[in-house]
Amino acid sequence: MKIKLLTLLLFMVTSVTGQQTYFISSCGNDSADGSLDSPLLHIHEAIERGENSDDQEIHVYIREGKYYLDTSLVIDADKWKNKRLTLSAYNNESVVLSGARKLSLNWVKQKNGIWKSKTEAGKGDQLFVDGEKRILARYPNFEEGAIFNGTAADAIAPARVKRWKSPEGGFIHTLHARDWGDMHYVITGKDDKGVLFEGGYQNNRPSNMHDKYRFVENIYEELDAPGEWFLDGKAGYLYYYPYSDENIDDAVFEIAEIPSLIKIKGVENEWISDVTIRGICFSQTSRTFMADYEPLLRSDWAIYRGAAVFIENAERCRIEDCEFTGLGGNAIFLSRHIDDCVVKGNYIHQIGASAVCIVGDTSTVRSGVFKYEHSVPYELMDKVPGPKNEFYPRQCLVEDNLIHDIGLIEKQVAGVQIQVARGINVRHNTIYRVPRAAINIGDGSFGGHVIEYNDAFATVLETSDHGAFNSWGRDRFWHPSYEKMSSMVAEHPELILLDALFTTYIRYNRFRCDHGWDIDLDDGSSNFHIYGNVCLHGGIKLREGFNRVVENNILINNTLHPHLWFQNCGDIVRRNVFTQAYLPIELKSWGKMVDYNFFSSENALKQVQKDGTDAHSTSGTLLFDDYQHYNFALSNTSKAFEIGFENIPQNVFGVYSPRLKRKAEKPELSELLVSDSANTNQTYLWEKTEIRLVNGLGDRSAYGLPDEKGCIILKMNNAVNIQDAGLKENDVIYSIYGEVIDSVETLVRLTNKYKWRKALLLECFRNQQKLKVSLVLD
Repeated sequence: MKIKLLTLLLFMVTSVTGQQTYFISSCGNDSADGSLDSPLLHIHEAIERGENSDDQEIHVYIREGKYYLDTSLVIDADKWKNKRLTLSAYNNESVVLSGARKLSLNWVKQKNGIWKSKTEAGKGDQLFVDGEKRILARYPNFEEGAIFNGTAADAIAPARVKRWKSPEGGFIHTLHARDWGDMHYVITGKDDKGVLFEGGYQNNRPSNMHDKYRFVENIYEELDAPGEWFLDGKAGYLYYYPYSDENIDDAVFEIAEIPSLIKIKGVENEWISDVTIRGICFSQTSRTFMADYEPLLRSDWAIYRGAAVFIENAERCRIEDCEFTGLGGNAIFLSRHIDDCVVKGNYIHQIGASAVCIVGDTSTVRSGVFKYEHSVPYELMDKVPGPKNEFYPRQCLVEDNLIHDIGLIEKQVAGVQIQVARGINVRHNTIYRVPRAAINIGDGSFGGHVIEYNDAFATVLETSDHGAFNSWGRDRFWHPSYEKMSSMVAEHPELILLDALFTTYIRYNRFRCDHGWDIDLDDGSSNFHIYGNVCLHGGIKLREGFNRVVENNILINNTLHPHLWFQNCGDIVRRNVFTQAYLPIELKSWGKMVDYNFFSSENALKQVQKDGTDAHSTSGTLLFDDYQHYNFALSNTSKAFEIGFENIPQNVFGVYSPRLKRKAEKPELSELLVSDSANTNQTYLWEKTEIRLVNGLGDRSAYGLPDEKGCIILKMNNAVNIQDAGLKENDVIYSIYGEVIDSVETLVRLTNKYKWRKALLLECFRNQQKLKVSLVLD
């Protein structure tokens, strides 16, 4: 009797928690049973069998190989209710899911180095030859490392357009007129005046095209360089200009046709849950810059809600130890209601748009408006704190991901983009070579994020006015008129934290931005605690906003940039290491406390004390334990410890898994441009140019100077901007906007102060003659 009862209980447990495993192989058969010895051929077949199974736990293991998908794998909540799904590579075998079509081609030689083949492909804007991406026919030709890999002011000039026979379907790509991201257009035709086009909706801060940074592609007449190609989908012909050492008859040609590989989707009140994707390479999706974009709340962003792996209305899902490369759009998108999901251990590189997007639905935000210049009057405002519904991500983790070379075509992108979300933890990621921010928080709704132990550098490479870490506030209290906003929050201070309910922590990161700020809290960003960060170049900016604490950070070759602080803003800046005096803009108040800081320049300390701050701050020599080997701990004799500074943990920045650490690069270290010493013969690197200070009467006489001030250019070092301005070796830079250069610290301070203008106005001396120079910095 006991044996029968035990058997019954075992049967009941198995029926409730039963497991089913399916194996996929490129040598499989969809009529097989799906076992290891008799695998299926298509992943879609395994997903369909899992949907129809009575088992609660489904494992789909994919054997080594490349699998071409002509449609996305869709995992819907209604078919996976109360089930768990794991989709993974078997035993760490190499598995690639591709959104491309493999082409069968017979090449015929044409004129001017071009070859032509009939093809069954009728669409596609990413071509791969033996796995390497090729260049869609474009003007100007590809120039690696340049903005958009090459731009030209005459890209759509009438004289050039006249050369194009049928440009329909071509694309115009351009930066925003103020370098705030990008815009894209499809060409619809031409007339006597030039090209006809439509688009430009990809940026939520509309503007004209940039007058310089633009290019065109997908136009047959621009097929004129090795590596370029053009597809005439209507006629069914592929044209290709091979490299000189390329054997195209033996090469594998693939063209990307679909934008998304996996879609995991729940619906309202029926979230999908417990889906894990592990150990798979996702590659070769089509580009999405002309897809449907939606504006995000008063952000600069409009966004395409899609990705190679798209997860919406889901709980407890994981994407781990995968690779994403060769993608035309976003890699991973966590959309709307997302709870307790994890993105961990992934390698994301060479993709067209963002790496990881975590974005809620804008309907969640009360009294939300979409344009920067719009606002809701106080009397019409919904004054209930927090979210209005459940369609926003919360309590998610983005950890140990290596992200680089993203935004290859789209520029309003991020390594990690967060918007309309709460409690997102972004930690131990390494992010570099990105056109805009490494990590961006697009609004204050609803705070509580933790950004920690990340290594972000080579950021804001193709845009401007941004940061390695960037955030916008623009919450309910925010108004485009500073005066109106200041008046409203003074009268109704309860508005300040209606959206930014929880404190966001930025701690123990290493940030570098050469074309903006290392940490940029812009336009009302509120309720932040920033501590323990090493800022390698761009400093920290706080614009408008409330309740920010900045403490125990190291700012190399830079300082605090306080912009438009309010009366009673509540900001606290203490126990930081600064290398320059502050650079305030239009302050009404210095906050709750700006004091007990350390300055590596006595002149800088004296300057800030003139503004009434830092009565208890100190200055001294900046000494690191081993700066050249990335050890930013201050030596134990540093006077910084007298004001309460504590050394920041080292060797904690960026990815930690061995396979990713081996691939990850490190940030560039700048020479420390801090000196109040009398050693004026010391040389420094400034904007990639080797300089030294003017030293003594001999220099004054030799260069025909009015006094012993200024700095001398010793070596140009291929500093393009310096050369373009017409500066030469042995020129003396005497002043910037009339402020005389009396130290390297002054030179760097003035550079940081004025670099946001269109150009720095320099007074220089050459051959004992005074001249004016206009220097444009990236």
